[in-house]
Amino acid sequence: MLSIVLHTLRTGISPMPTSGRVRRQLLSLLPEDLEGTVLELGSGWGTLAFALADRCPRARVVAFELSPVPYAFARLRQRLAPRPNLQLLREDFFRASFSGASAVVCYLFPGAMTRLAPKLSAELAPGTRILSHTFALRGWKPVQTRVVDDLYRTPIYLYEVPGGAGPADTGPGG
Repeated sequence: MLSIVLHTLRTGISPMPTSGRVRRQLLSLLPEDLEGTVLELGSGWGTLAFALADRCPRARVVAFELSPVPYAFARLRQRLAPRPNLQLLREDFFRASFSGASAVVCYLFPGAMTRLAPKLSAELAPGTRILSHTFALRGWKPVQTRVVDDLYRTPIYLYEVPGGAGPADTGPGG
């Protein structure tokens, strides 16, 4: 418990599982035939990481988590019910390269989203999908916003990195 509290203070957010309703809505915004690499930033207990691996079996899902207890739980789950396309990393995603990612999924806090926005713009190819639940990317215009029918009326934001054709051109600066 102390480890979780210390990492919460360090990172600014506690590891929270993604509810089933939010998970289903979020996953419906990703094509099942998605290929390449899907990054999950701040994977916590792995609830969304495993669902992403199941939803997109042709993609490689790379899930980042810093807090050791939730990370260990997800690793144990991976040992007991392995997903061959899921890689769990106990690393700071801000130090990782996002280059070549097909999609990015996150459930972070506003400060991290603000810090993340320039990294997404700089490292992702135009048209790359970014899914965030609960917290928006400040200064970005979502291609689509869904509100989950749950207690919190949880928003899910779908963005596309600008520079490509179509809706992605409405990205940063909005």
